[in-house]
Amino acid sequence: MKITHISPWSMCKLEHSALCMSYHWMSWESQGLLPWENQTTIVEFVLRGFSSNRQLNIFFFIMFFAFYILIISGNILIVLLVLFSQHLHSPMYFFLVNLPLLEICYTSNIVPKMLLIIIAQQKTISVAGCLAQFYFFGSLAATECLLLAVMSYDQYLAICQPLHYPFLMTGPLCIRLAASSWICCFFLTAITVVLLSRLTFCGPNEIDHFFCDFTPLVHLSCMDSSLTEIIAFTTSSAVTLVPFFLIAASYSCILVAILRIPSRTGRRKAFSTCSSHLTVVTVFYGTLITTYLVPSANSSQLLCKGFSLLYTILTPMFNPIIYTLRNRDIHEALKMCLSKKAAFLLSCCKEEKLDICPRDKELD
Repeated sequence: MKITHISPWSMCKLEHSALCMSYHWMSWESQGLLPWENQTTIVEFVLRGFSSNRQLNIFFFIMFFAFYILIISGNILIVLLVLFSQHLHSPMYFFLVNLPLLEICYTSNIVPKMLLIIIAQQKTISVAGCLAQFYFFGSLAATECLLLAVMSYDQYLAICQPLHYPFLMTGPLCIRLAASSWICCFFLTAITVVLLSRLTFCGPNEIDHFFCDFTPLVHLSCMDSSLTEIIAFTTSSAVTLVPFFLIAASYSCILVAILRIPSRTGRRKAFSTCSSHLTVVTVFYGTLITTYLVPSANSSQLLCKGFSLLYTILTPMFNPIIYTLRNRDIHEALKMCLSKKAAFLLSCCKEEKLDICPRDKELD
């Protein structure tokens, strides 16, 4: 029998290899993976939605579908009123018409897929589709933040510097402010989406939400996502908190200017012009900051879904109501539109009667 001699150096190499294998195995097990598994096999995610109860899902579907119809019809109505009413062609309503267009795209990016999840149980979404949904969601939400800040600046100039307002807030400046808000936010969100697309998703592939959001996607990654999270937090803070502070500064100056108005009627009129915008800002920014910028380690996922519903469905639905409830210009434009429609219908009825009467005489 031949005995093979193993040198101490070879024994050290074998022990080192065993230690390396055990280390890699422990790292694979900590990620829930096996060493022979392919880490890029996930091609779709599963959105869990709200509930698995069929009757409750039917109730949710009817409610959210009705909300979606109200959002689309209400925002389209505001866009048409501003476009076809000459006395509404001003900087204030130019910025206002951007919000309904944004909210139509915003809700159409999320609600149709959410309705399919609820009623048809079509919960799967591809990785590319999930990233695309998050891209448009993040871009449009950030754009709304900047547009609300631009609108507060417009309110500041109109109330605090009324004599210089026509010379300061010109048409080209309005176009540049609106266009830069859209382009800047879509560009910043693209950076985050590119970093997300470089992550490897190894499973599980379930997202406990009704749409693709940043935090659930990062949690499903099996790679180090610290750089992605830092950049996403920096960009989201920039497009959320900076405009919020600008809005707070603008309304501080507006409040001081309103308190200096001697007459009570003048103060009430000045406050009514900006109260609707202030209400929208408070609701939108309050829910956005609570959901994303306040640490939510101890908060439940159900609470996060509730906050998400607040700014994805309820805020776009109530914005047309808030902006038109105390706005006399919108009221007058709506009355003029309805009166023109009524006059047109009456003229059509008279023409039909005149066409029918000669035919009746010929028959007689």
